[in-house]
Amino acid sequence: MGVEPLLAIAEIAVRELALFAAAGFLVGALGDLVIDGLWIGLQLKRLFGKARDETHIADLPRPARPGCHAVFVPAWQETGVIGTMLETTGWRFAGQDYRLFVGCYANDPGTIAEVQAVAARQPNIRVVINSQAGPTTKADCLNTLYHVLVAEERRMATRFKSVILHDAEDLVHAREIPLFDTMIEHHALVQIPVVPLPDIRSRWIAGHYCDEFAEAHGKDLVVRDALRAGVPSAGVGCAIRRDILQKIADERGGAPFQPDSLTEDYELGLSIAERGASGRFVRVREEPDGEPIAIRSHFPATLGAAVRQKTRWVQGIALYGWERLGWHRGAADFGMRLRDRSSILAALILSAAYLAMVLAFALLLVSLTTSYTLPVPPRGLILLLQVNAALLSWRLVVRAFFTGKTYGWMEGLLAIPRAVIGNIIAMMAARRAVTGYLFAPRDRRPQWDKTDHVFPAIAEIR
Repeated sequence: MGVEPLLAIAEIAVRELALFAAAGFLVGALGDLVIDGLWIGLQLKRLFGKARDETHIADLPRPARPGCHAVFVPAWQETGVIGTMLETTGWRFAGQDYRLFVGCYANDPGTIAEVQAVAARQPNIRVVINSQAGPTTKADCLNTLYHVLVAEERRMATRFKSVILHDAEDLVHAREIPLFDTMIEHHALVQIPVVPLPDIRSRWIAGHYCDEFAEAHGKDLVVRDALRAGVPSAGVGCAIRRDILQKIADERGGAPFQPDSLTEDYELGLSIAERGASGRFVRVREEPDGEPIAIRSHFPATLGAAVRQKTRWVQGIALYGWERLGWHRGAADFGMRLRDRSSILAALILSAAYLAMVLAFALLLVSLTTSYTLPVPPRGLILLLQVNAALLSWRLVVRAFFTGKTYGWMEGLLAIPRAVIGNIIAMMAARRAVTGYLFAPRDRRPQWDKTDHVFPAIAEIR
């Protein structure tokens, strides 16, 4: 077989892959453009005093019925992290009305010892030992905490106002409980922004989380909230009204969190919306020109850890979430769920684009070293690529803007090349998620596939 048939096959592959990728990019970019336009419209309204986001906390009304809040922190293999987190949370929440329930496992004595050491100094902490050996799932651990909360309410003859979700690596905000105390009186679920902390040892892997969350929690969820679409919980920095959680628990046999869910937080937020209750994503500033009241934490700093974490997100949202929650009749909710579940298709489109680029580069090398002449691409494909290039430039500018707004102009510039890192991680996670979903035994309950956590250094705690 001569080289000419191979070149012909490569030409066809480049053309078809490029056409598929270009068409997919165009559809996705137009969807992003709609969200951009809606966000810009909200900012214009804000300039004229008609928007609800970016409120100063002093502008909010005082709670009509101040109450005690339960803080849930599930912990599996958090030795070296959970103790410092609880100490920091204790002095940040000092003087506020809350109880902190920490879920541990009997076969994780290191975590139990750290929690008990802090609990001996902080009477607000309740140490809860799961009856099953760990790891189960995060949702199962949360259900155990819920059962203890119910028992605590009976013992105290009182009722908590909300349940606030946090992880063992979270740097909580000192004013989040007062904010939740007010907002939870009007909404069933309240989510505040999550701000990843930069890691100077991982500017590219950990840094890409900064870019993604800066845009998602600075624009996408703001638009989602304005459209009254279901607001998914991020699993941290989220308060759920106690009566709503009770209603869901009653419907599910006493356990409000789905124990076999990989993304129980996301599903809970949408389940609340399906019941007609309102969820809000709230960007509220402590000071008029200050940063939003938000949760800060470190995200995975290595490629393997990032891929594992995003694999769980893709499986839980795009695959199991689709299977478990289905679709919603409302146009806004349908559109947002479609965006949530498009990650696998997006990864497929990215893979096609990168493969087309590799093959095109190989053909270019052949043309430079032999008498082979590169074919002229179809005019329609050239036009499509030109339009996509313009939309990609806009997309990178938007990403850089939101990253720069949160972390400064230097990080904003780094967000542009970091987009490639994000694409690579997304493709690897999507492949792993699909493989795991297709070949996982349906009768096997998932386990807590958590990543190793790091609590912020003293210099990062302000």
